[in-house]
Amino acid sequence: MADPMPTSAPHPTFSLLLALGIVVLATPASARDCATAYESRPAIEGDATGRFYMGRETSPVMGHLGAGWLERPGREAEEKPSLLVRNLGLQPDDVVADIGSGTGYFSFRLAPLVPRGKVLAVDIQPEMLAFVRDRAKRTGIANVEPVLGRVDDPGLAPNSVDLALMVDVYHEFSQPCEMTRAIVRALKPAGRLALVEYRAEDPAVPIKPLHKMTRAQAEKEMAAAGLRLQRSFDGLPWQHLMIFEKR
Repeated sequence: MADPMPTSAPHPTFSLLLALGIVVLATPASARDCATAYESRPAIEGDATGRFYMGRETSPVMGHLGAGWLERPGREAEEKPSLLVRNLGLQPDDVVADIGSGTGYFSFRLAPLVPRGKVLAVDIQPEMLAFVRDRAKRTGIANVEPVLGRVDDPGLAPNSVDLALMVDVYHEFSQPCEMTRAIVRALKPAGRLALVEYRAEDPAVPIKPLHKMTRAQAEKEMAAAGLRLQRSFDGLPWQHLMIFEKR
């Protein structure tokens, strides 16, 4: 998606719409620079950040000391990650970016599905990527590559990724506006973004509210980055699985 147009030079289409009396209401992320898209307010929860994006409070990042939570033995029974992976629609030669890969829990489940492609395990914590390197060495899996990203950029080449996967990580982005735009730039023209978040609409999901998202909020924030919902899968026990595509 192109960068926002400078306010001193309105787009000709926008000028035409104004001349016709048509009012266009842009989303915050597309109408303003990302730096002005955030608000600071009193935190809703005790461990929250007090930083809001499009009405949603961002969550603190889970550090590498929480790696055991990602690899917990009961995760398959609780969340059905194998079912999630089967519903991504991967092709054997796809390049997949596992954004916020952590220990590589999903990266190494994706790798066998893209034998002629590869999985880019992206994380901002070197300690997490050390887990990935160690596991790749132990298992002999050669098509998982660790990538050290930043809080505002995953460090991926433009037009290089077929699918970007974010599992329970997007809500922790401290700079979701910048990060999502950078991910969209990394997607190929027909690339997709798979967003997985705990369902905020369901009070039975045993996760703190700060770590959940509604489908409506997810669609609003993805739309601000130039994405639209292609399809969703509602068969996971606790999570939304939403597949977005470039507009």
